[in-house]
Amino acid sequence: MQLTEQELKKLNQVRLEDGWKYSLSEFLLGSRMDALREFLKSEIQAEKVIYPPSAQIFNALNTTPLANVKAVILGQDPYHGPNQANGLSFSVQKGLAIPPSLRNIFHELNTDLGIAPSKHGDLSQWAQEGVLLLNSVLTVEAGQPTSHQKRGWEDFTDAVIDVLNEQREHVVFILWGAYAQRKGQRIDQNKHLVLKAAHPSPLAANRGGFFGCQAFSKTNKYLQQNGIEPINWQLDA
Repeated sequence: MQLTEQELKKLNQVRLEDGWKYSLSEFLLGSRMDALREFLKSEIQAEKVIYPPSAQIFNALNTTPLANVKAVILGQDPYHGPNQANGLSFSVQKGLAIPPSLRNIFHELNTDLGIAPSKHGDLSQWAQEGVLLLNSVLTVEAGQPTSHQKRGWEDFTDAVIDVLNEQREHVVFILWGAYAQRKGQRIDQNKHLVLKAAHPSPLAANRGGFFGCQAFSKTNKYLQQNGIEPINWQLDA
């Protein structure tokens, strides 16, 4: 895609890692992104509190550059409580209580790979290891779960998945729950590995289908089979 000087100027205003920025340029310069920006601007002008903070909205993409992605864990939308969301799916800031879904994820990790549950819920190290912790919707109003759904973020993150699907090979897509699995229908399973299981939320996980899914060991086995360094799932204290 050949960009004009004006388009390049507009694109350079987006605080996004270059690999993602230029691969997503068609979306970022299009009318759907303009509408999404206007929506967010209007919410801020109405003095609504939005999570995560603006500097962390693209945290997943900025922490895990396009060229580094080994696996994707797809979430739905950010946590809506004070100071919880940090722009990474299922992750919360250090010092906060670990949410129930993440506790179940840590439990499965312990069962699968023998890694003791972390005492904190900040998954930034996973992101640095090449795990794209991508929510389908990247913002939410404080105290209002799902409030920013169907405002354009889903189209943006579909574009993210399309870029990975088309430009990369041997990426593991970890899809927990029906919502993530519907979003993952666009993935070419001849090029990538798709792992499906129930959602780790207590209600879904306790009905069966999440515990014992072995997503972590299956991911590393697939990566190694394709000559890719496995992921270190151990979080530092």
